[in-house]
Amino acid sequence: MSAPQLVTIGGRRVRLTNLDKVLYPQTGTTKGEVIDYYTRIGEVMIPHIVGRPVTRKRWPDGVGTADDPGMVFFAKDLERGAPSWVRRMPIEHSGGPKEYPLVGDVPTLVYLAQVASLELHVPQWRFTPDGGRGFADRLVLDLDPGPGTGLPECAVVAGWARAILEGMGLEPYPVTSGSKGIHLYAALPPRQTTEQASALANELARAIEADHPDLVVSSMKKTERRGRVLIDWSQNNGSKTTIAPYSMRGRPHPTVAVPRTWEELDDPELRHLEFTEVLERIDEIGDPMAPLGFHAGGREAESGPLSAYIAKRSADRTPEPVPANPLGAAPATPGSERPVFVIQEHHATALHWDFRLEHDGVLVSWAVPRGVPHSYKRNNLAIQTEDHPMEYATFEGTIPVGEYGGGSVTIWDDGRYDLEKWRDDEIIATLEGRPGGPLGRVRLALIRTEGEGEKSSWLLHRMKTDADGRPQPDGEPVVASDQADEPRPRSGRAARRRPAVEERPKESNPPTAETSGRDLTKLPRAPEGTDAHRVMRATAATPAVAQRAAARWGEAAWAEAKWDGIRAVGVWDGHRLRLFARSGNDITHRYPELTGVDAGFGDQPCVVDGELVALEPDGRPSFPLLQTRMNLERAGDISREARRTPVRYYLFDVLAIDGHDLAGLPLRERRDELERIASRVIPAVAVPPVFDDVDVALDTSRMLRLEGIVVKDPSSRYLRGVRSESWLKVKLTRTQEVVIAGIRPGQGGRSSTFGALLLGIPGPDGLQYAGRVGSGFSDSTLRMLMNKLTPLRTDENPLVGVPRLDARDALWVRPELVGEVEYGEFTPGGILRHPRWRGLRPDKAPDEVVREDLPLQ
Repeated sequence: MSAPQLVTIGGRRVRLTNLDKVLYPQTGTTKGEVIDYYTRIGEVMIPHIVGRPVTRKRWPDGVGTADDPGMVFFAKDLERGAPSWVRRMPIEHSGGPKEYPLVGDVPTLVYLAQVASLELHVPQWRFTPDGGRGFADRLVLDLDPGPGTGLPECAVVAGWARAILEGMGLEPYPVTSGSKGIHLYAALPPRQTTEQASALANELARAIEADHPDLVVSSMKKTERRGRVLIDWSQNNGSKTTIAPYSMRGRPHPTVAVPRTWEELDDPELRHLEFTEVLERIDEIGDPMAPLGFHAGGREAESGPLSAYIAKRSADRTPEPVPANPLGAAPATPGSERPVFVIQEHHATALHWDFRLEHDGVLVSWAVPRGVPHSYKRNNLAIQTEDHPMEYATFEGTIPVGEYGGGSVTIWDDGRYDLEKWRDDEIIATLEGRPGGPLGRVRLALIRTEGEGEKSSWLLHRMKTDADGRPQPDGEPVVASDQADEPRPRSGRAARRRPAVEERPKESNPPTAETSGRDLTKLPRAPEGTDAHRVMRATAATPAVAQRAAARWGEAAWAEAKWDGIRAVGVWDGHRLRLFARSGNDITHRYPELTGVDAGFGDQPCVVDGELVALEPDGRPSFPLLQTRMNLERAGDISREARRTPVRYYLFDVLAIDGHDLAGLPLRERRDELERIASRVIPAVAVPPVFDDVDVALDTSRMLRLEGIVVKDPSSRYLRGVRSESWLKVKLTRTQEVVIAGIRPGQGGRSSTFGALLLGIPGPDGLQYAGRVGSGFSDSTLRMLMNKLTPLRTDENPLVGVPRLDARDALWVRPELVGEVEYGEFTPGGILRHPRWRGLRPDKAPDEVVREDLPLQ
């Protein structure tokens, strides 16, 4: 068996064991493949199971065969050894409460797969904020074929049920169960009890049976099921569960419960699908059941305290609670339990803390960029936001990028509070957080300083005394969760480098060229009459280039993080920063947060080299996120997206200062000059740390989930436009630049764009076919790519070696655009396995693309 691995997924550490253990003997499917499936399917699966208690069927030793099935365990309680971060909720049983896992993120799915939970089953209701059983939000009909019938008969019955449900205003969605039959799901109107849902399902089953008694039965008696399809309505009972959409099945073959289109049900060759086919169809057509995601068709409302909250969110696109009732909960009655508060750490476009107090049936909310002040000597800004529903008091999860407030939300602390004063311009309360939590017991005041209602400005103040007039002790400074455990460089030069986002205090007497340790006046200057702009353009066109690492590096090497961004050479003229791409194109206008302000380099002109980087809410660099900025041209679009997706400029070299060329200096000396000129730059510009120990750098990059590292010789000169062993890139994630050569038409929700891109990599015989990619595209990316590819349409196939099956419906394009994909591996035939789109590379030309996994010559 393979050795155990400790991996980080979504910021959580999961121990994986026996990845090569075969769980499906008939197909040779391993545990590693099962974990890979749940990792990749999580994006579409989680919306259908979030907030619901999960019961599981586990096959620790595999499913076996039809003749020798493996031992299966039915699990409700979460195992004692489960990670503490796996969310759980108790449900009372006759033998006492059992704690059920809740699946709201990919790490939890991976953990459940690690313990061989192949099948995940959920009810048709979700937990309420207080841990109770909520209303039914989905109706399910289980069409179970009896002896002598199969999927074709179930499809016929599904069509009859569809006609009745649509006549009632309920839109049904079919799912082939992966076992025998078909499930039909439909969103229910608000506030339906599970008993009402069961009664409705029973009446539907009986009505269809009455019209088609020869093929349909609603009775559970097995003696009546031969040659007929049972409509099992009982799974709407609050104590019953149904196999979750996209769950694998513990059958001899690794089949899946798959949402299907109605057109597919008309296919006489309809069959159950295996997990590899499901991943391919998701890449091609997305999730046909997406409208039932998260909240089973949650509805919007136009008035009431929560109308602003509801108007900003789409229930089918965010895991946040989106109530049907805009009026909020009923206000607490006098003498009831103290009101609640919650403080949530929110890694959105900018990290902040959401401060929420229960009041009049809603959570009155403020965004606090620096969190709760730890001392009465300081006040922190708080911006009032829209009121939130009471359900938000327990919300944790990741809001998808592109949605309002996109980013991860975790509870920093919560508890109850005692209210002293609540006025329109002042609130005073004593909050008591969780035992052992970061807040403790603290008396706080909110004081309005400007504006009214949403977006008004307040000060959050820690009172000097408690409610009894006694001195109130200081608390601990608020620290983001990802900073609290951030690894620190351990030795050497790295120990004295500042973190990438640390803000340095301004110096009263910054060093000059004469006091920086080297006399720059002795370095060569640019020719007279050559302005900084022209010098910068020449440098941008030929920056130094890293070579792929083919061997070990010298002991004197140091390492820098590879930030998964795009290269940019910057020229500072003493007042303004201009940015140029590797191609030499001027990209200054695209990043006004860097170029439209005083970047802080001082009076001396300089030329610097670095990467433009966009950060996910958890602080991880994201090339796909950067794509939202790279191709914008209109000022309005740029300004709007700059607020949503700000970009950082991470510097790693300086090429010229005050007209003096530094390229001939050793890297260690250029680095000293870089740190000097960047000592007072704005927070969006930074000089990340370097590591003297390359192995430590690799370990840290893995821990922080970075793209990789660049190993450099500190004695090396800056070699413009040259690949050399002085700079070696070491990737931790497999990425490949590709040339777009064609598209395959889309279906369903992608019918107006495309289903997949056909890719090529230049080779000795031409543009060699490298496979197709159909996943990783947002709706806006699909539209953007379609607009760019349509003018490039051609009748000529530019690819070499494309299989006839992939070429049969291809629409060819001139191979002029370069993109980048993440992938699992190359097949022996040179095809990318499991590619996922990362974005366009406008800084690269097609003839620059090389296959990354080939050995260096």
